[in-house]
Amino acid sequence: MADKIQMKTPLVEMDGDEMTRIIWKMIKDILLTPYIDLKTEYYDLGLEHREATNDQVTIDSANATKKYGVAVKCATITPNADRVEEYHLKQMWKSPNGTIRALLDGTVFRTPIVVKGITPFIPTWTKPITIARHAYGDVYKNTEMVVEANSKAELVVTKADGSEVKELIHEFQTPGILQGLHNLDKSIESFARSCFNYALDLKQDLWFSTKDTISKKYDHRFKDIFSEIFEKEYKQKFESLGIEYFYTLIDDAVARVVRSNGGYIWACKNYDGDVMSDMVATAFGSLAMMTSVLVSPSGVYEYEAAHGTVQRHYYKHLKGEKTSTNSMATLFAWTGALRKRGELDQIPKLAEFANKLEQASIQTIEQGVMTGDLYALSSLENKQTVDTETFLQEINKRLVKLL
Repeated sequence: MADKIQMKTPLVEMDGDEMTRIIWKMIKDILLTPYIDLKTEYYDLGLEHREATNDQVTIDSANATKKYGVAVKCATITPNADRVEEYHLKQMWKSPNGTIRALLDGTVFRTPIVVKGITPFIPTWTKPITIARHAYGDVYKNTEMVVEANSKAELVVTKADGSEVKELIHEFQTPGILQGLHNLDKSIESFARSCFNYALDLKQDLWFSTKDTISKKYDHRFKDIFSEIFEKEYKQKFESLGIEYFYTLIDDAVARVVRSNGGYIWACKNYDGDVMSDMVATAFGSLAMMTSVLVSPSGVYEYEAAHGTVQRHYYKHLKGEKTSTNSMATLFAWTGALRKRGELDQIPKLAEFANKLEQASIQTIEQGVMTGDLYALSSLENKQTVDTETFLQEINKRLVKLL
């Protein structure tokens, strides 16, 4: 074995939950530590440790990401009522992704990993579609209430001089529910610039969609900010590359996307992006084949898998049964972070290693060796299902050849 690749700056490593936590360790043991002198600042974002630290560990990991500039994150549980009972939690802790995104701001870019033999459910999609999702505010920073009958709900803003502005929300004759959302011009501006910069990097068209016909102030604000920044700062740059930016209503965008060939970036508000990235991932084949990176305006990157913790496989694993869990998105979170670390620290060997590891993993699938979920989707004639660990070992065989 040649000398291991040396790192200068650590990656922030955020460990997670359930089956993805098991895969996390396998990826490190089989594909990373034999080749890299892996430097990380480790944070355990597993649910038990978040509970033990009252979720302070999540905040600490986000602050460490600001310090070091690049993080890699495993999938984590966002607890619901069942999880509170299962893990005996003090409270229903918030989504770690939501907390991290709020602290880092910026935009989440999600792109499917395209491989031969897996045809998208929408056959016209020949090129990947990247979803750019705003990573701050809206429903993820909401305030909500259950309202009793015969209540009046108002939106009240108290200005700096103490004066108040009020808008009636609803007179509740019967019981109901209420939700308050907010966003910040500064964050929307960061979102817009991140999207425009990413489009220039990828040399791809950028679409942006909201519902400003219904939300004439909230969504319209997004539309206006995007338009102003584009006209002032990006229009000429886009024209010189022969790419375009346009705004459309979200329902129109959906119709256009379905009829398209792909190969562009579709920017969405926080919740829209959450839903649409799952739709795009599934239509391309699998959520386990989706890369995800949070890019903050200050140039901080956090790479993660776009899927959940694969609970069903974890329970099988606990019983000692073999699982065939797809590790591609988790693996690509690692390669994305290592490549970016290599670029920022000017370690070409590290970036090159990340590229070769991605190449080896795609080769493995295209040569017919894959996990059960992909076997069901693949049109390859000579294909076989392997278990979780064997799949990573097979990638390693091909990686050795490429190195």
